[in-house]
Amino acid sequence: MRFMVLVKASKDSEAGVMPGEQLLTAMTRFNEELAGSGALLAGEGLHPSSRGVRIHFEGGKRNVTDGPFAETKELLAGFWLVQMKSLPECVEFFKRAPMLPGDQLEIRKVFEADDFGPALTPELRAAEDRMRAQVDKRSE
Repeated sequence: MRFMVLVKASKDSEAGVMPGEQLLTAMTRFNEELAGSGALLAGEGLHPSSRGVRIHFEGGKRNVTDGPFAETKELLAGFWLVQMKSLPECVEFFKRAPMLPGDQLEIRKVFEADDFGPALTPELRAAEDRMRAQVDKRSE
């Protein structure tokens, strides 16, 4: 199963405060352990929302709003994409993540093709497989 581990934003991350050497060292060790276990598929930090935009979809209209965005608790500061056997395994692993007091992680299972049932027709599944092969080829 794949899981997206979302790093919730904080006042510091939204202010663009960069982590110090001690936290970067601990995070590097944690990420090396995650990669060494074979579970890490991707992981990155995100710039503050002041450098981002949101696209709102209303009928046929597309409205773009520049950041920053007010509700820090609803924002993200980074993510990991991991492959693990179960949600409890993922939770136990990420309990060891080197986070600061007050930081918060959210873990969500990523949909797999089988989760969509009969709505994912054989034609749609074939298109999905072609797209994934194209993406995989680019990452080689």
